[in-house]
Amino acid sequence: MKLQSGHEVVPLEGSEKEKQLKDFQGYKDGLIRLMPGRWLLAPGFQNFADRIYNFQHKKSDVVVMTWPKFGTTWTQEIVWTMMNSPNLDHPDSNLPILTRSPFIENDIFAPALKPGEVPLSNDPFYVAFKKVCPNRNPADGVHLQLVEEFPDPRLIKTHLPFSLVSPTLLDTCKVIYVARNPKDVIVSFHHHSRILKLHDYVGSFEDFVQYFVNDDLIYGPYWLHLKEAWERKNHKNLHFIFYEDLKANPLGEIKKLNAFLNTKLTDAQLDGIVKYTSFKEMRARDNGPVFNFEHKGVKVEALNAEVVKKDGGFFRKGESGDWKNKFTNEMDAKANQWLQKNLNNLDLEFKYEIECRKNGKI
Repeated sequence: MKLQSGHEVVPLEGSEKEKQLKDFQGYKDGLIRLMPGRWLLAPGFQNFADRIYNFQHKKSDVVVMTWPKFGTTWTQEIVWTMMNSPNLDHPDSNLPILTRSPFIENDIFAPALKPGEVPLSNDPFYVAFKKVCPNRNPADGVHLQLVEEFPDPRLIKTHLPFSLVSPTLLDTCKVIYVARNPKDVIVSFHHHSRILKLHDYVGSFEDFVQYFVNDDLIYGPYWLHLKEAWERKNHKNLHFIFYEDLKANPLGEIKKLNAFLNTKLTDAQLDGIVKYTSFKEMRARDNGPVFNFEHKGVKVEALNAEVVKKDGGFFRKGESGDWKNKFTNEMDAKANQWLQKNLNNLDLEFKYEIECRKNGKI
């Protein structure tokens, strides 16, 4: 199957598929690769790829683009609050962020609906869909249609790379790209893949590191995702954020966002947003209802309760440098070799790595 982006869809087969299904027990329908690039995605992407590629963005749109577990939710909350609730008084602030800032390709993970069939009635996304898209058919994609009908200004989330989204995206609207130290990404995405039944990863951490360096994690390869964004870094409508900088100096980074978005917020408003969107405050609010809700008296749980109880939930640590507590010397060597091979030709280094090397920690 050929997509309008120019990519060819190749289903995973044989031993590669068997290993993925053994370790990621949530991938019951398998996975696909898009060539060129070897992008690894859920098979449902085929149903929405061309619509996403041809999506009509507006000048007022803001897109948060990241690879998984780059502080996406945190960045969305910061930007949504700046755009919609600078005084922290918007009535929708208590709703889950993904119902205020839709995830454009999230339908690729949902089971296909039969004609006339609807999603679970209490699903927060479907509740938002019925409100925003009352006359639309959910079988055509709850999340994509939610984005299409969402009121301006729209804040849109995607984990897709530039090569799979609209080629006119940057010429039309503003994009915020968040980058993060790959070693911390591995630790965070590993936890995420264990708690979310969507992935249901049951393999070892060592194997997860190997999946990463082999470019065999969903939405991978990460290095190519980053490379495509970094090549566009000088575009006036692209703003790069490093997760480490946002952690170290949230006020400074939010001031840069204020200038980029032209939101013209006061110092008092910016200070309030820094506190409101701190990891401590966001973890206290937690948006668990996105993952756990009731349908006709039956509990629907998208999180693995056992892993959450033992190792933490969606908001776990939010730290930079936590990889040092998880990596063996062998894992670190593998990651460093991957960095050298794939990112050495880019004029960037991850800030935490630089500081560690200066201090002789690595």
